[in-house]
Amino acid sequence: MSQQNQFSLLGQRRFAPFFWTQFLGAFNDNVFKTALLTILTYDALTWTSIKVELLNQLIPALFILPYFIFSATSGQLADKFEKGKMARLVKLLEIGIMCLAAYGWLSHQLWVLIVAVAGMGIHSTLFGPVKYAYLPQHLRSEELVGGNGLIEMGTFVGILAGQILGAILIVHKPFGVEMVAGGAILIAVIGWLLSLRIPNSPAPAPDLQINWNFITETIRNLRFSKQNRPVFLSLLGNSWFWFYGATVLAQFPLYAKDYLHGDYSVFVLLLTIFSFGIGAGSLLCEKLSGHKVEIGLVPFGSIGLSVFGIELYFASMAYTNTAAVDMMSFLHQTGSWRILFNIVMLGIFGGLYVVPLFALIQTRCDPAHMSRTIAGMNILNALFIVVSALAATVMLHYGLTIPQIFLATAILNIFVALYIYSLVPEFLLRFGAWLLIHTIHRVRGVNTEVLPREGAAVLVCNHVSYLDAVVIMAYSPRPIRFVMDHRIFKIPLASWVFKTSKAIPIAPAKEDPWIMEKAYVDIAQALHEGELVCIFPEGKLTSTGEMNEFKGGIMKILERSPVQVFPMALRGLWGSLLTRGKGNPFHRAFQRGPFSKLEIVVGEPIAASDVTPQLLQERVNALRGEWK
Repeated sequence: MSQQNQFSLLGQRRFAPFFWTQFLGAFNDNVFKTALLTILTYDALTWTSIKVELLNQLIPALFILPYFIFSATSGQLADKFEKGKMARLVKLLEIGIMCLAAYGWLSHQLWVLIVAVAGMGIHSTLFGPVKYAYLPQHLRSEELVGGNGLIEMGTFVGILAGQILGAILIVHKPFGVEMVAGGAILIAVIGWLLSLRIPNSPAPAPDLQINWNFITETIRNLRFSKQNRPVFLSLLGNSWFWFYGATVLAQFPLYAKDYLHGDYSVFVLLLTIFSFGIGAGSLLCEKLSGHKVEIGLVPFGSIGLSVFGIELYFASMAYTNTAAVDMMSFLHQTGSWRILFNIVMLGIFGGLYVVPLFALIQTRCDPAHMSRTIAGMNILNALFIVVSALAATVMLHYGLTIPQIFLATAILNIFVALYIYSLVPEFLLRFGAWLLIHTIHRVRGVNTEVLPREGAAVLVCNHVSYLDAVVIMAYSPRPIRFVMDHRIFKIPLASWVFKTSKAIPIAPAKEDPWIMEKAYVDIAQALHEGELVCIFPEGKLTSTGEMNEFKGGIMKILERSPVQVFPMALRGLWGSLLTRGKGNPFHRAFQRGPFSKLEIVVGEPIAASDVTPQLLQERVNALRGEWK
């Protein structure tokens, strides 16, 4: 199967109408909100006598409040009803809200506009679960990372473009208010027309009984998600990203004004650079992940968030300009490009962090509970955003400067990341595997797309080095239960690696019959639960580069669990530092050079009834060929 560029999705009906529908929703939200905040900032007295500072806090709060009240219900609705219809109804609601807002604009009634803000919060709350639950129904698993990357890129570009357009239109004389009122309705109508092209997306749980009590439903949602630890911690990790991002973005206006001594154009520049970084990082995920859900990028992203958050603090301290500047003058100041570089890198690593988390949730979550899980995540996101605002307020109250807030958030990110990865070491294991095949070894997968995306199967492979499991893990679209020699579990570091990856220890019958029998029981249980199990039928590493005879253990596995068997071969690893053979291993590794190419080749599946050890050895040997 050829792997197309993610941008090809924008030309396909299964993705493009939905993408532009959600893009215009985010765009319109921010045209409206920014126009309202701008007019209240620069022309408040003609609209109200209420303090501008209070309104600037009230309006974002009213937009977030519906996430707490309506997310649980919206998740149930998105699981119960067809998602294309849901999207169209939400867009009709948006048209109605923008018509109400237009009345508020033209009649000069602030409280009507504030009600419309709350209405757009409800609109976003209803659309959120549809947005991310739609993708797994229409994209193949190898397209999910690219699709999520496009969605994240589109969301942040829509937010940025909406903020810029809203600020520009509302101050236009003499028809700024009229242009915002009419423009918002026009954008909503275009979004609805595009939603008519969204293809049918069958409801995963049409018989679901709606629980209208949002408190009990929220608790039930989160409890259900907690049963799947990787998914639940991915939800928390995603919400932490919004905490980090909200903390940083909320400081940009004062940071641009008080520390960079810039005007509004400098603030827009910071926002543009950050949004560009998020978009670039989101799109880069597909390239770095090799068209599969690669959660190894999540630790990579969190490292970058801390490194460049800390560096942004030092760059801010090194900035010495005290004269008022506009955007062009700012770019000529000493240290300005260092600050912009750090901000764009924060965005890039933020994209690398959050996109794989979305893809993991979509692939590991129960499909019948997908929208409710996303709704639970939206509640957590809103909670973390509120907490971020409170945390920033407390830090400012105790005298921390804005650069110090950047520093504190980046340091806190280190501890949050370590906590999450200690609970789910799979993130770090995949990160190590990803680093391995992108640095020391240049690995190419051949026919790896035939590996099953779901359901039980046994993988069999030749055993060349101590890194075999890591290389195979890096190219698998799913977690694998490796069957390993029990003695490996006694080596301190190796023991931690294999235990945390749920490897299954096995021993020869003459050495420890209890361990051997337990291994077969564990293998049968794993296959019964639909997992992938990988064995090395040789039973030991090759010492010559040639394959040892395949043992008969595979037959005992298939007797209990008659599943498909996928032959695989590693070629190019023999002679590396971690292979076993005569002579000095460092000498062998030196001869190979610091960077070596190798391949993992996957053959077509074999039915359980046709499997014999001899047939498997022939297939694996043929896949490996002459390249050891």
